[in-house]
Amino acid sequence: MRYLVTGTAGFIGFHVARRLLDEGHEVVGIDGFTAYYDVKLKERRTALLAARNGFAGHRVMLEDNAALDAIAAEGAIDVIVHLAAQAGVRYSIEQPRAYIDSNLVGTFNIMEMARRRQVRHFMLASTSSVYGGNVTMPFCEVDRAAHPLTLYAATKAATEHMAHAYAHLWSIPTTAFRFFTVYGPWGRPDMALFKFTKGVLEGTPIEIYNNGQMTRDFTYIDDLVESLYRLSRVAPPTVSDRGPVNPIDSLSPVAPFRTVNIGGGTPVALMRFIEAIETAAGRAAVRTYLPMQKGDVPATEASTALLEHLIGFKPSTTVEDGVARFVAWYRETYTS
Repeated sequence: MRYLVTGTAGFIGFHVARRLLDEGHEVVGIDGFTAYYDVKLKERRTALLAARNGFAGHRVMLEDNAALDAIAAEGAIDVIVHLAAQAGVRYSIEQPRAYIDSNLVGTFNIMEMARRRQVRHFMLASTSSVYGGNVTMPFCEVDRAAHPLTLYAATKAATEHMAHAYAHLWSIPTTAFRFFTVYGPWGRPDMALFKFTKGVLEGTPIEIYNNGQMTRDFTYIDDLVESLYRLSRVAPPTVSDRGPVNPIDSLSPVAPFRTVNIGGGTPVALMRFIEAIETAAGRAAVRTYLPMQKGDVPATEASTALLEHLIGFKPSTTVEDGVARFVAWYRETYTS
């Protein structure tokens, strides 16, 4: 099939595009190459994709609707995987407008593309951050998620609602997938694993928030990509085409729309995560303990029941294995 993937110069988009190419699909890639973090890293990812048959990359901002229209006019699009966004919980406190422009306006433009091109499946990246102030865990897709703690989370929740409206109005099969702390090779420099690994290898202090009293449902990138690839082939059915709905299914009663968690359902203590980095690096971290950051949460945990029900798979890579692979990649990329 022909997939349009936004954010192909980014961490997750790069891995998703590579997997689709491995499976023999065509990939139309879109990325704005913003300077939120090292553009050279984005260019290196893109160069690897550009060397592959079946990939056509475009350097375009999501807000540029005319440019998006021109790309869409180049040929039929079967599936859209919308991964591009202004990322980062903490950055949303410093630069909130970037989230409005990219996450809301940009997503609207991609939704319009999905409507005009009548795609078979529109897949939208969301985040575990939409669960916000929820305290009951594991987080389930059928739980109410109405208390976002940052503008980033609020924009992601808003895009879910926007996509649901389009799914209802235009019968666009839509899946919004909620990520849980994704990590792995080619990851973002602003994320904890990248910062911690750099600090450990260089012998500089790493900042550990909430005095280390945090747990996360870490998701290794290969597990995430496997989940997304399988989900791409499970488009939500229209209201008229469905039978009885499983009680755990978040399938909308009025639209071909569902939300799906992508996480392992096995929370890991932050200190265990750091210890895995130390083991892989062969060096102890210089630790600086700090209070909780504004907008952060002490714990996340995904319910994986719906993911397993839909695709028969859930992430299972241990942090020890996943972190070791990242540290090996980091060393090869930045210290060799």
